[in-house]
Amino acid sequence: MASILIIDDEAGIRSALASILEDEKYTVFSAEDAETGLEILTREAIDLVFLDVLLPKLGGMEALERIRRDWLFVEIIIISGHANVDMAVKAIKLGAFDFLEKPLSLDRVLTLARNALAMKNLRDENRKLKSAGYSLKEDIIGSSEQIVEVREKLKQAADSDARVLLTGENGSGKEIAARTLHYLSARSGGPFVEVNCAAIPETLIESELFGHEKGAFTDAHSARRGRFEMAHNGTLFLDEIGDMSLPAQAKVLRVIQEQKFERLGSEKTIEVNVRLVAATNQNLEKACDEGRFRRDLFFRLNVIPIYMPALRERAQDVPMLLFHFLKTLKLELAVEDGAIDALCSYSWPGNVRELKNLAERIAVMHREKTISKEAMRDLLNIKGKSQGEGAQGDGAQGALAGVFDLGYSEARDFFEKSYLEANFAKNGRVISKTAESIGVYPSNLHSKLKKYKILTAGKKEEK
Repeated sequence: MASILIIDDEAGIRSALASILEDEKYTVFSAEDAETGLEILTREAIDLVFLDVLLPKLGGMEALERIRRDWLFVEIIIISGHANVDMAVKAIKLGAFDFLEKPLSLDRVLTLARNALAMKNLRDENRKLKSAGYSLKEDIIGSSEQIVEVREKLKQAADSDARVLLTGENGSGKEIAARTLHYLSARSGGPFVEVNCAAIPETLIESELFGHEKGAFTDAHSARRGRFEMAHNGTLFLDEIGDMSLPAQAKVLRVIQEQKFERLGSEKTIEVNVRLVAATNQNLEKACDEGRFRRDLFFRLNVIPIYMPALRERAQDVPMLLFHFLKTLKLELAVEDGAIDALCSYSWPGNVRELKNLAERIAVMHREKTISKEAMRDLLNIKGKSQGEGAQGDGAQGALAGVFDLGYSEARDFFEKSYLEANFAKNGRVISKTAESIGVYPSNLHSKLKKYKILTAGKKEEK
């Protein structure tokens, strides 16, 4: 089990935290000041540190810098009774995982501990892979419940050769998830081969997938291996699988079933050992109903479904992602609290890809050492009033009375529950019909309905 160090000069805080964490079977060490805590770090294998800001002798921020310098792979959660956004931003920029305010919430302490340790495990695994000569282009960054669940599913799926279907909006990180899955699996020593089914003309998709012999068609001047052949003993990632033609789908289905195929223009059978991962931003169940996608292929691909949440669904991860991208670009900038609010309230239609573009835009266009709220709104190209500002007109104010006093997460959940309740009732409490009307997958809708306890207890809802 993981080892956790608590550094706080208040005995009551140390005792309360230790009791909470020990009940969860963690090994807990305590220190009343930073110097004692640093001594414990030198002799014990610590995974996570809860570090108070105001400490005697050596302050919390100075201790944070020391730990980050000498124990690079230890996760750190800053705690303080004097919290402010500037301090939180500074702590995260110095390498803290997250920021916790006093009085401490039991649920938040445990949630942050689990999330921080999950992030540490993923980074440890990635580090092992990199030391073996493999390198991920990017990590799956974030501490939200949704992204921690994605990482756990990828880790579980990596232990098998089961086919995985990644769903989610464009830019939500499906390619990174596919690469992570490959590098965490026993196939990491083999090739990772990607095919963007939407970018290849229908007339060429079969040649790309299965290869061809010389003279198989016009301009086939020499023999060529296909992507299935290239991915032998590795992973084949079929991105945008929903755009694949029906004839190509039929051939892919055969390869899945038999693990063998013939190149175009050849009668020689080629056997392959390939792990298949597919991704789409479409509702494939709806595409099956409309005859655009083979239902038998859908069932073959959908062995382990993993949904990649849109960035607006995990807004708490946005600051962490931005600092990650800025660090990649070697930028050291301070971000004001208003700018953080603008980031988190923005809808992010382009998801993580758009956020990465924002970081590059900041690198090129922003010349100051600090990003203000106004500067961030300009960089995001938000015109007029910010989202939520001025939206409290007479009608909206009456309908949303009390909502504006809630925290961001509570308000988001309030709206989502109300939205789903209304649409579920409107569509006769039929899950498949409701999912189609609002543009989500039935399985995802079912999970949301269970989360908000909208499904009637003891009553079987229609699919």
